[in-house]
Amino acid sequence: MKRFGSASMTGDLRRVLVRRPLAADVDAWRDYGWRAAPDPGAAQAEHEAFCALLEQAGAEVVVSEHDPGNPDAIYAYDPTLVGSDGAVLLLPGKDGRRREPEATAAVLEEAGVPVVSRIEPPATVEGGDTVWLDERTLLVGIGYRTSPEAPSAMHDAFPGVDVVVFDLPHWNGAGEVMHLMSFISPLDRDLALVYPRIAPTRLMWLLAERGIEVVEVPDEEFESMGANVLALGPRRALALEGNDETRRRLERAGVDVVTYRGDEISRKGDGGPTCLTRPLLRV
Repeated sequence: MKRFGSASMTGDLRRVLVRRPLAADVDAWRDYGWRAAPDPGAAQAEHEAFCALLEQAGAEVVVSEHDPGNPDAIYAYDPTLVGSDGAVLLLPGKDGRRREPEATAAVLEEAGVPVVSRIEPPATVEGGDTVWLDERTLLVGIGYRTSPEAPSAMHDAFPGVDVVVFDLPHWNGAGEVMHLMSFISPLDRDLALVYPRIAPTRLMWLLAERGIEVVEVPDEEFESMGANVLALGPRRALALEGNDETRRRLERAGVDVVTYRGDEISRKGDGGPTCLTRPLLRV
């Protein structure tokens, strides 16, 4: 059985890597810019429930405990990107996350996912600034965590893939990073959830050119991560609870939405369901 291949954001999720929250992570919450200290027991309970939802959706969940002492490590999407040939180890722009790609490498290899490339300085790339629009189109956002050298590095890491680049908004500056995936979540080949008020005009043009319908996130639910949802498959989504209007809009567009509680693992660290997962296999 195939164990990896995920040059897609919307295919059926069959295998996914997560990193369990650890008690050792708590002391560093200020250093990593979390809003408050996570409660270890509550965080672990939320994460276990989150993983159960992934399993119920048909995914094998690969659980890691890499890089203890780093609360951001639970956001497994950022240090790597998996394509059709294997995993590329990225290079986060946030200093405290620089250990994560190599720490994840052994976990990936044990899970049967080969590491095929590494991003090297001066380029920095965080997974949250990468979006597979389709198997041959990779969107990359340039901002405070992903450097201008990133597009060339991603071309080399994914030969034959069209890398489309966008400048990201300043928002509130380097201390409160705005990732590309902060305002777009693909849900099917022809559907995406978007907060258009800060989306690059060229991104909106591209979606229209590709015939991709947009479900708009309301203003009042953007900062509560309304735009950050994980596709479990075409028009099946896992979302952080509480963004009720966004959920209604998705359901009107034919999306089946399941929600999870993330007071500890999402709201305190500003990481939604896509951030908490690294898809390894989609079909």
